[in-house]
Amino acid sequence: MRYTISGKHIDVGDALSTHVKSELGETIEKYSQRPTDATVTFSKDAHQYLCDAVVHLSTGLTVQSRGLATEIYAAFEACREKMDKQLRRYKRRLKDHHKDRAAPVVFGEAGSYVLAADEDEWESQGGSLEPIIIAEMESRVPTLSVGDAVMQMELAGTPLLVFRNEKHGGVNVVHRRDDGNVGWIDPRGNG
Repeated sequence: MRYTISGKHIDVGDALSTHVKSELGETIEKYSQRPTDATVTFSKDAHQYLCDAVVHLSTGLTVQSRGLATEIYAAFEACREKMDKQLRRYKRRLKDHHKDRAAPVVFGEAGSYVLAADEDEWESQGGSLEPIIIAEMESRVPTLSVGDAVMQMELAGTPLLVFRNEKHGGVNVVHRRDDGNVGWIDPRGNG
């Protein structure tokens, strides 16, 4: 597995890097035999340390977690424990996902845009209510079943996931609702 361990305005020493590699490797090997790469980033927010970890699995799924503590090692441990809990929760499904799937998850490319938040700025630029694009990026849209999309959203810790439904090829969305349930949007024309 490839590791990228870095710090934002923090020097990450060899001892911390070695600790991260051994502990994170041990955690992931319990649940998934084939991770491809891991990115761990440390940063400081006032008096607390933040640890963000993203692990890409060979199945195409991504696991993300974040830890916060007053000590840098404790922040990593909090992050690792959250990842361990996520992987433990989905262990059976992760194994079944890889067993049932003949090929890894297919990703399609899609445009992703950041729009200006201030409507007054839109009007001053051209007199219309059209939003101003302030950034353009490429995003990857996975082809998944609805169940796998919900699992991926949970593993990544995101509030929503846009995916291509592997049953019919249409674009779908799963999202975390305010009531704690998961919503599924399937905009196929049913009429």
